Amino acid sequence: MTPDAAIVLTAAFAAGLVARVLRLPPLLGFLAAGFALAGADAVGSGADLGRPPVIDLLADLGVTLLLFAVGLHLDIRRLLRREVWLTTGLHSLLMVGIGIGFLTGLSALGVAEASGLDLRALALVALALSFSSTVFVVKVLDERNESRSRYGQIAIGVLVVQDVFAVVFVAVSQGSPPSPWAFALLLLIPARRVIVALWERAGRAELQVLFGILMAFVPGYALFDALGLKGDLGALAMGMLLAGAARSDDLAKSIFGVKELLLVAFFLSIGLHGVPDLQQVLTAALLLLLLPVQTLAYVVLLSMLRMRRRTAVLTALVLANCSEFALVVMSTAQDAGLVTERWVTTTAVTVALSFVLSSAVNARAEQISDAIERRWPDPDPGSLDEAERPIPLHDVDALVLGMGRVGSAAHRRLTERGLRVLGIEHDEERVARLQARGVEVVLADATDSSLWRRLVAVRTLRTVVLAMPFHEANLATIEVVRARSFAGTVAAVARYDDEVTELHANGANTVLHVYSGSGVALADAALDGPEEALQP
Repeated sequence: MTPDAAIVLTAAFAAGLVARVLRLPPLLGFLAAGFALAGADAVGSGADLGRPPVIDLLADLGVTLLLFAVGLHLDIRRLLRREVWLTTGLHSLLMVGIGIGFLTGLSALGVAEASGLDLRALALVALALSFSSTVFVVKVLDERNESRSRYGQIAIGVLVVQDVFAVVFVAVSQGSPPSPWAFALLLLIPARRVIVALWERAGRAELQVLFGILMAFVPGYALFDALGLKGDLGALAMGMLLAGAARSDDLAKSIFGVKELLLVAFFLSIGLHGVPDLQQVLTAALLLLLLPVQTLAYVVLLSMLRMRRRTAVLTALVLANCSEFALVVMSTAQDAGLVTERWVTTTAVTVALSFVLSSAVNARAEQISDAIERRWPDPDPGSLDEAERPIPLHDVDALVLGMGRVGSAAHRRLTERGLRVLGIEHDEERVARLQARGVEVVLADATDSSLWRRLVAVRTLRTVVLAMPFHEANLATIEVVRARSFAGTVAAVARYDDEVTELHANGANTVLHVYSGSGVALADAALDGPEEALQP
């Protein structure tokens, strides 16, 4: 390891640790480390760090893996909903117009950075600042364990559509449209069966991690990039192609550690863009005034599309930041002679400051959404989008959250005991299959903390069964259930002994170790005879 690499690693860890001690997201520490390293280099500290190429390489790898992991959890049908594509389109048009006016005003006030920009440059800067950061948003959602929540899925959908806009922008700005062979990428869809078959042969150990990295970087990034499309979009597309496979969740968890480590380089790279002078910092601070407008625009548009206030506010808050893509836009604009080199550093500062501000705001997102909901209540429930309306329990005795194999079995057994049971499941296809068989189940995401605000509680509810495959999801749901003053029995499943202990400590009355339970069921099936043992 070179001395420079040792300095970078030490600075990143130290700054991240300080941020954690101060109860701030570590990514803010990594940003600070980047600026500190750039500043040390600028004043001639003796460590000639410059901008190490390896940092940019690792940052690109991290972003690519992040988008691949996002794709593994993304249902493409969600992108076709109007609250995604219509919101994104209208929001971009609105913010470009507002941004042009705002920058023109800064120029009239004598702000040097905004002076001398023609209409094309003004529109370009406004467009760049209107986008939100995929990396930041997904990190925030992962930390909250709400990537699959209603507002989380809308936010990710908006980011995907923005990435599509980015592909169009890069193609137009560089004067090089995608290759005609890009249409051949559609052949990946029928090839999915072969890819999944290879995946199954890879097992669950190191080959699975290698498979995920291979899919993200070869048919994902490299192939799309070679055909004139955005490589990051290719990684996202490959993740979406594999989403819904039996082991997609396992794959996402397998590459989690690698992705998190590489993303440290991404946040470092933003700070390493250079040390800003006072004028650039002030300009960046002024540009942050667009964030409240951007946030309000999302709230208004989503409310107009019949989303609940809470959903609209949480979506808007998590998207209230500037995108790292703005740096790409500024670099491209600089090469085209539309803006000066100073804009690249100014934009880097704007992005970094937006992360700081957004982190502070999102730390209190629940309280902010509650306050807005009280002052600006939802309209009549019947006027809301179907997925946003209250869920009447109709004298339900038990809720089963997560209707996979374990949840379906629990639902069936409770029903056989004479209880009135309602299942909660986020997979639309699974819900349709269960409803066709006469199972009482509704479409909703059990990991969405706002689900309990949609449930119209009744006194008969006395049992909640948490049958979701992710320990973090079960933990988060227990916290929400108890926070809603539910005094009944909460039962959960766990795979490991430490998970059993943690679930009990957080309020679960009963925890079943699934491997222990499977052993008992296997013994029962063996004693019942071969015919019964073969029953699903």
